Amino acid sequence: MTGRRIGVVVCQCGGNISDYVDTEKVRREIEKEGDVAVAKVEMFACSDAAQQATIQDIKDKKLDGVVVCSCSPKLHTATFRAMASRAGLNPYEYTQVNLREQCSWAHTHDKDAATEKGIKLVRAGVAKTRLSEPLTRIRVDTVPQAVVIGAGVAGLRSALALSDLGISVHLVEKSSKAGGQVARWGTLFPNDRTGSELVDRLVHEVSSRENIVLYLNSELVGKEGRVGDFTVKIRTGTADTITLEVGAIVVATGFDPYTPKQGEFGFGLPGVITLPEFKELLAQHPNPIVYQGRPIRSVAYVYCVGSRGPTNEEGNHTYCSRYCCSATSHLATVVSGLDPSVRQFHLFRDIRTYGKYEHLYETALRRGSVYLRFTEEDPPTVARDTGGLVVKVHDRLLAGEEVEIRPDLVVLVTGMVARENDALTRALKIPVGQDGFYREVHVKLRPVETVVDGVFIVGAAQGPKNVAESVQSALASVSKSAALLMKGYVDLDPLVARVDPSLCVWCDECTKACPYGAISEVEYGDKHVAEVNSVLCKGEGACVPVCPKQAVSVRGYTNEQILSMIDALAKEAA
Repeated sequence: MTGRRIGVVVCQCGGNISDYVDTEKVRREIEKEGDVAVAKVEMFACSDAAQQATIQDIKDKKLDGVVVCSCSPKLHTATFRAMASRAGLNPYEYTQVNLREQCSWAHTHDKDAATEKGIKLVRAGVAKTRLSEPLTRIRVDTVPQAVVIGAGVAGLRSALALSDLGISVHLVEKSSKAGGQVARWGTLFPNDRTGSELVDRLVHEVSSRENIVLYLNSELVGKEGRVGDFTVKIRTGTADTITLEVGAIVVATGFDPYTPKQGEFGFGLPGVITLPEFKELLAQHPNPIVYQGRPIRSVAYVYCVGSRGPTNEEGNHTYCSRYCCSATSHLATVVSGLDPSVRQFHLFRDIRTYGKYEHLYETALRRGSVYLRFTEEDPPTVARDTGGLVVKVHDRLLAGEEVEIRPDLVVLVTGMVARENDALTRALKIPVGQDGFYREVHVKLRPVETVVDGVFIVGAAQGPKNVAESVQSALASVSKSAALLMKGYVDLDPLVARVDPSLCVWCDECTKACPYGAISEVEYGDKHVAEVNSVLCKGEGACVPVCPKQAVSVRGYTNEQILSMIDALAKEAA
């Protein structure tokens, strides 16, 4: 395509780009490119004022393509596509060039070289836009039903909220009872409600809803179809398999508490238990506090067991489980409320009672809890002699002086670890992070969505969360699910793969490369060729490089466009 009228906007990003890239020089050089009708610099291209100015340029200068040179496309692709649409320009004739993460932030030490790289990146964006074509989103109908996997607090709350919106829900729980981990816990922070009370209320509400079906001793074993119209298979406790048609899937499979290794901080010794076990003990024997028939007069808590481990040791959980500090500080206030005479010692690396939970830490201190800080390199030791348990720690707050404690009970403050869900993960085809938890598309902008449209992750299946945070993510998934299902249709991105049947010889390589099962074999005249299901395709392009005949390309990123970008990048080097 020739004779294009392309507009280029170079963003300074408040100095994030312009401090390390000469944005005015980029503009001057790009202005010389053929088909560039206007090039300008904006302080913040994503601001309302800058967007309005770009819209006016599109209209006044009759632009048929726009290149925005700013931050990562992950952040503002939707923003600038919407801007193009408001100006009457097809949103898929907009290109975003990453001048921040890929250029200015990567080369803060050399502004001249960063500027030259920026010019080449923008040239490549212009070359791609020059060959762009208007595309139309793919509209498909949706089924007004959802399946929620996991009947913990997050799953129960998701089911109820979907039910409130008139969406039928199939709630699938692997165990014989709903409620998850919370059901076994006693008093919870910050409102001192018991876990069983919270769960019982949710389960009672679920059982009273006609449009919620709860499947116990059941699990999802298969998924086919696409967003808005999935076919899922549920294996029930009777070994029967039922098939359901649903429009959205909410994954709320929860977590497992970390189980210490034998001997880790004395684990396995009489009187050494984990935080969940202590919570259950308090729920069953609140007053007096008794462990194995003996009254408890002193407790030592060892923090960060199974969390924040060294990165150089395989199998360690290097992340912070977040909720543990708040939960343990709250538990200390519960213990002091039951029996103020119980002495409590907290052995910690760092206290992270973040946000409004800071008052739990302060309350525990005021009620007599003693906090002793150790270093990562010198953790406390837990042993047992003829007199009972012996805990030794070098307290940083006392210049490293060794403190010896002889508690009746040692509580290992264990964090959350990802639950083993290999079969479910394979069935749903959703990604797992290095920490083992399910991974979202974008932690800030799309926090409950996965790369599989219509499949959402909530609660502690996504990472360590407390109850309030789990419910928040559950309701976020409900809003996203409802947005898909209530209007009866969903519009999908048209940036999907396509096959030129005249070139295809059906070698089957593309089907092996596709992780979404979007490619199948069909007849075409007197031969067999590959065909892409546009609804299932995610446009990631794994099928493109494996095709020996170059018969496969991705709309919006065609082979011709990619080659033109490479030529533009190499222009000066040649």
